[in-house]
Amino acid sequence: MRYLLFIILSLLFIQCSVKTGGIAVASADFEPDTLTYFDQSRDRKIPIAIYHPKNKKNYNLTPIIFSHGWGENKGGDYFVYSYLTKLLASKGYFVISIQHELPTDEILAMDGNLQVTRMPNWERGSQNILFVLNKLKTDFPDLDYHKLAVIGHSNGGDMTALFAHQHPEMIYKVITMDNRRMPLPRTTHPKIYTLRSKDYPADDGVLPTEEEKKKYGMTVDFTPVNHGNMDNDATPEEGEYMTLRILEYLKN
Repeated sequence: MRYLLFIILSLLFIQCSVKTGGIAVASADFEPDTLTYFDQSRDRKIPIAIYHPKNKKNYNLTPIIFSHGWGENKGGDYFVYSYLTKLLASKGYFVISIQHELPTDEILAMDGNLQVTRMPNWERGSQNILFVLNKLKTDFPDLDYHKLAVIGHSNGGDMTALFAHQHPEMIYKVITMDNRRMPLPRTTHPKIYTLRSKDYPADDGVLPTEEEKKKYGMTVDFTPVNHGNMDNDATPEEGEYMTLRILEYLKN
């Protein structure tokens, strides 16, 4: 009888949990939601996904703004990079994932000097981050914005790096996941951390030199993960590896 009860309880736990990056996370730990802001000054919709902890004991009031990589303006998938966003929310972080691309946007530049031709896209992304952040301060005033972390992958990492250049006073930590074009700020504040893929190099000047890493306390972490597998294509092992690295950095 005890054995049968154990099996039933185990099945219930599995049904009430999600697998994110190889780590089991109870779905009751966080509550996902969607919302669309509207920036009147730019006549632009900004859809977002919000993951906030249900358990107030785990609620550390730290906001994280996440920016996805380029998705060919397809849109519609609010819960991209869920292996990361869901686990961060289950650990008490208040996670906001911005959907930067609308179907009507121009296609991301693929030729020319990409640090120049993609700048309008990054500028728009930086403006999105700023607008969402200011709205969050009104809608969720209890969050600890002095501890704000911004995270972005690939093109979203370039947006995140540009935002850090433009508004360093608003950020506590910057985490880029293989941004390849926009140079990272050389600064001690905000704190800079970047996860690198094993298959694609960054453009010259994007990453700090060894001397700059020591001078500014910047962290460059080379991973065994391909660039294209840092999104929801990550294997459970890859998702777990990246998530644990990011969690470690957030806690330091």
